[in-house]
Amino acid sequence: MSTRPKKLRHLLFVLVLAVIAFLLLMPTKVQPVNWTPPKAPSLKDGVYAENQRLKHVQKVGAQNIPGPEALVLDAQGLLISGLHDGRIIRTAPDSQTLEVLANTGGRPLGMALHPDGRLIIADGIKGLLALDGARQLTTLSTSANGVPLGFTDDVVVDAEGRYAYFSDASSRWGYGQDGEAVIEHGADGRLLRYDFSHGTTEVLLDHLQFANGVALGPDENYVLVNETGAYRISRYWLKGERSGSHDLFIDNLPGLPDNLSFNGHERFWVALYSPRNPLLDAFAGYPSLRKVMVRALMVVPKPVERKAFVLGLDTEGKVIANLQDGSAGNYSPITTAREYGNWLYLGSLTNTSLARLPLKLALNAE
Repeated sequence: MSTRPKKLRHLLFVLVLAVIAFLLLMPTKVQPVNWTPPKAPSLKDGVYAENQRLKHVQKVGAQNIPGPEALVLDAQGLLISGLHDGRIIRTAPDSQTLEVLANTGGRPLGMALHPDGRLIIADGIKGLLALDGARQLTTLSTSANGVPLGFTDDVVVDAEGRYAYFSDASSRWGYGQDGEAVIEHGADGRLLRYDFSHGTTEVLLDHLQFANGVALGPDENYVLVNETGAYRISRYWLKGERSGSHDLFIDNLPGLPDNLSFNGHERFWVALYSPRNPLLDAFAGYPSLRKVMVRALMVVPKPVERKAFVLGLDTEGKVIANLQDGSAGNYSPITTAREYGNWLYLGSLTNTSLARLPLKLALNAE
């Protein structure tokens, strides 16, 4: 009798043991925290019902650009974005021309225009930066309260140009380790405020679950910050009787909120990186299984559903627009949504172009 089948079975047994040992014993820095997520809202019906309203997005500006996540429209009507390779580029919505303004040497993730003309940049690797009219980069902040910025994510500047409000997604995990940070659920994100006059950075909120998008509300009475790892948006009050306190603006979102923007009047736009992952929620109360998940993700791709997803919210946190597209070839993941004029502009962490949708289509429920 041939010994070959026996050798193959032995080899298969050894391989299975090796995989099990890897999943159970491979050292990892991730120390998952036990938590109980709220039950995910339905995508079959109700306010978050599936649709294909983002199927009509138009790709705009320069093409074949890696990861144009951040975007702002300048006074000339040109789109400025930051790319995966560190470049900050400018392009016209109706042209594929591209101009490189600078290269941070990091990963520009969030952008805001200062009233004095400077571009303020939340760079996931370099910290909070400024780009002036002479195209000179300046580092504004790399730490707060003695703790280095680990993952600077998004930024907004007030109308007077006194403060920049920005997020440090995680002081423990760096850019590219978003999966580890969200799975760990360690509450090491922060909402920060940079004072341009004094060059100081203060912590407004800490213990946030992967602090992400930031937006100022009406009359700058409050600032919102997305907590990606908790599927919610928190609000920090800047004025009035509640100044210095915080509460929830909206909870139990149907996906992972990324960047956030305000149209200056009555609407916020929330980009959802992807819908909620049932496995991640199911393992929330089992830290050991989440360690196994982290080890598995070292060798297999992240199980992220490729779905375009954007929500519009009113100033009370009520959903007023539900935009989705789960069809093949959709524009995803959408990580930025900003309203300019008659358009809703979209950016993406990994796509290769910017996009836009007519605002009337975004707001029309039909």
